[in-house]
Amino acid sequence: TIYDALEVFKKAGHNFKFPVGFDTIYQIDEQLHFVPSVEELYWLDIDGFEGKSVKDFIRRFIGKIANSANLPQYDLMLFDCSPSFSLLTYSVLSCCDLILIPVNPDYFGSRGLSLVLNSLQKRIEPYPFPKIAVFMNKAKIYGGLLTNEVQFYMREVKRLCAEISKDNNIEVRFLESTIRESVGLKRAINEGELPRELVREFEKLWRECEEYLK
Repeated sequence: TIYDALEVFKKAGHNFKFPVGFDTIYQIDEQLHFVPSVEELYWLDIDGFEGKSVKDFIRRFIGKIANSANLPQYDLMLFDCSPSFSLLTYSVLSCCDLILIPVNPDYFGSRGLSLVLNSLQKRIEPYPFPKIAVFMNKAKIYGGLLTNEVQFYMREVKRLCAEISKDNNIEVRFLESTIRESVGLKRAINEGELPRELVREFEKLWRECEEYLK
């Protein structure tokens, strides 16, 4: 598992030797491969791992995947991080090109975003610093339009992104794409079929991300 790889990395340092292949990477289909999380990662921060020793882990792990003769050349790698800042999050953010942050349209969502964005630069040390994109998640729609509440928080979050980008000298962009609130989303994902309107929203979000990364 990825936790086994992390333990080897901690002990080996520059002599990090961990085989990567389809015993670690699961093939969902030809286009999508997946490295699952494991319960041990939950206890990572109190298991004696130090931040400095973990910082380069994901970068080195990706390097092994990219240079493996047994694996395909991947176009993109996506990491799903917990909303709290952990050692593994630190390692991911220190080597990524784009940080994508979903925000719920409420007071706590906008307040939490401000705290995260103001502290990111102090907590990660990559060079160059990754771009940051923020989008509205769980957006309520009424009569085919975003509700007034959602539109209010979109304006508020957009203002926050502009201010923090200027004050901290980092690239933060608010994306116009929204992902609607849908009680059937998890069920649809499990069944393998998303409603067409949700597919269009995710496609629009992805296009905005691609344009931002150019």
